Amino acid sequence: MLTKRIIPCLDIKNGRTVKGVNFVDLRDAGDPVELAKQYANVGADELVFLDISATLEARATTLDMVMHVAEQVNIPFTVGGGISSVEHVDALLKCGADKVSINSSAVKRPDLVNELANKFGSQCVVVAIDAKQIDGHWKVHLAGGSIPTDIDLFEWAKEVEERGAGEILFTSMDHDGTKNGFANEALAKLSELLNIPIIASGGAGNVQHFVDTFKEGKADAALAASVFHFGEIPIPDLKKELKKQHIEVRL
Repeated sequence: MLTKRIIPCLDIKNGRTVKGVNFVDLRDAGDPVELAKQYANVGADELVFLDISATLEARATTLDMVMHVAEQVNIPFTVGGGISSVEHVDALLKCGADKVSINSSAVKRPDLVNELANKFGSQCVVVAIDAKQIDGHWKVHLAGGSIPTDIDLFEWAKEVEERGAGEILFTSMDHDGTKNGFANEALAKLSELLNIPIIASGGAGNVQHFVDTFKEGKADAALAASVFHFGEIPIPDLKKELKKQHIEVRL
């Protein structure tokens, strides 16, 4: 049985880690390189860095940060935000990133998924999908959740798997930052539909939420931000509890 992964997510803006609720009201949560080092030391399985203000000017900052993180941590990490070309991915991987996460750019140009998978291998291509329920249907949103589309979450997830994505990072915008639990029904449906790992994101508030997303949501990994950044759930305690609940984790 594959072990379930715990993944802190660091949203990066202007070189700092920030956290909001429902994608807005951002507050400072610390230096990303220091946080990365701490998380690696306390047992995080992987890290995700999302440059939420990714513009061309921020690109150099991101490459710099990736290099510093790679020097400090010994666990895999994924970088996302504003990635839209093979060249940009090549630069990130050369700086030490293990995987990249693409979101809006994949929706705008789905062939990008194929290009990245063909060039670098599926194992380093994570497709992030931000979705919320509209009239009972999960619809994909772009640009940090600010642009709604008519694209169905499940159809899009299936398509990117077929195009070569190695993992799906699904964030429920309805649950993000609310600390009311993950979108387990949608996660379970994704799990039945796909043959690639699914990372649950959006809604972690307590240890039971992680237990539920692994058992009910059938997620392969659970990603969270503020509960880790602000010390509400220490990762070692979380993993001990998961183990008690017969969920396989790396201690």
